Amino acid sequence: MAEKSSIFDMIGPVMIGPSSSHTAGVVRIASAAIRILGSLPTHATITFYNSFARTYEGHGSDRAIVAGLLGYATDDKRIRDAFDHAKEAGLQYTFQSVGNASTMHPNTIKVQLRDERTGHATEVIGQSRGGGVIRIVEVDGFPADFSASLHTLIVDADDRQGSIAFIASVIAHDDCNIATMFVSRKGRNDVARQFIEMDSGIKPITLDYLRQLSWVHQIIYIPTID
Repeated sequence: MAEKSSIFDMIGPVMIGPSSSHTAGVVRIASAAIRILGSLPTHATITFYNSFARTYEGHGSDRAIVAGLLGYATDDKRIRDAFDHAKEAGLQYTFQSVGNASTMHPNTIKVQLRDERTGHATEVIGQSRGGGVIRIVEVDGFPADFSASLHTLIVDADDRQGSIAFIASVIAHDDCNIATMFVSRKGRNDVARQFIEMDSGIKPITLDYLRQLSWVHQIIYIPTID
């Protein structure tokens, strides 16, 4: 009797290829960055590190990052013509590459964004981990650790006793379960940045309440990025 064979397929993101690491993950890093900026940028400086520095042109990562900065999803057919669409949208961008950053993940990208219409700017460093999975590891010089696959809250607040517990309590009263929390600060009693991943979305009224606290400087909310 012959043995029954089985085939196991890896299920990845619905995307425009050729590679989930070099396209889907790259689009998602850009998607996270524009949500942190709060708008689509007018100017972008994009730095590819290590393996990305050697392959970003051949594997389409350059088009993918530009497409993400335009707000396109991973399966948007416009990714293939992202450069043309960027020109139409007035997005100015520059590519840089660093091939020997030994302390960084092989597939690392830094995006420095500016929106001249609002005056806002941000710098985000992300890693493409494969299968469309990403990690954001730095935001505006603050170490970070979130995937953008969950609802994410970024809170800048005074580094004061009880602040973390208080914000966690407010989120809990909104029936949001905290999946992960990463807190970063540049110095004692300086501004601390909290990166909070939640299993569900947070209500606008809760965000408004947190924003009006005198010791909270900034709130950024990033819904789940597909």
